Amino acid sequence: MIRPSMTRPKGTAAATGRSLRLYRGGAAPHAAMDALYARFARPGDLVFDVGAHVGDRVAAFRRLGARVVALEPQPGPMRALRLLHGRDASVILVAAAVGDEAGEVVFHLNSANPTVSSVSAEFVAGAAGAPGWEGQVWDRTITVPATTLDRLVAEHGRPAFVKIDVEGFEDRVLAGLSVPLPALSFEFTTIARDVALRCLDRLASLGAYGFDVALGESQALSFGHPVGRDAMAAHLMALPQAANSGDVYALLQP
Repeated sequence: MIRPSMTRPKGTAAATGRSLRLYRGGAAPHAAMDALYARFARPGDLVFDVGAHVGDRVAAFRRLGARVVALEPQPGPMRALRLLHGRDASVILVAAAVGDEAGEVVFHLNSANPTVSSVSAEFVAGAAGAPGWEGQVWDRTITVPATTLDRLVAEHGRPAFVKIDVEGFEDRVLAGLSVPLPALSFEFTTIARDVALRCLDRLASLGAYGFDVALGESQALSFGHPVGRDAMAAHLMALPQAANSGDVYALLQP
């Protein structure tokens, strides 16, 4: 996701409002996002949005005619999701995290910048003092329910696409998946490249995936064609630290 500036709004409600303006306001790249996701989701398809935040991707999937199961453990963003999508019969909202096992997890809240809140204590520690992450404070923790991708598939059906954006916990999300899915994306950050490598390894163990990547919020694929696990790993490791983040897209090959 976009890393908002370090101006720290007062209170979680103000921070959620800022996320809404940033991700769902008029300057957000709606058309480019729709064009990208149209490669993976068609009308009537089922999509899982893991780490939905304030639902900019939920809105994109709905514009494409897909049905959405959206998961978000943070109370503030979930309130926004309920206001925006709670009456949509084609959107199921789940107030939970996703990981490698069901139960409960400790969630690290960044009250002023909720887009970088995370289950991963390692991610929070790695961000401390890292270039581009100055001033970020994870100021409290809450305990939230957790489920797995396998459970979600059992409950809702096999999705055509899964979007995973959970700030350094993506590998644990994929560890809770035991069957290959047609397509998915996972966020990576340059302060936690080891997480991305584990994601690539997990997907390679599940099926014959080809990969591409979109940097930041560009909504533009860098290669334009699927590349193998090793090529994607080399590409991610060679990125400069300033690249910060992006999304790796995985497509199950015939």
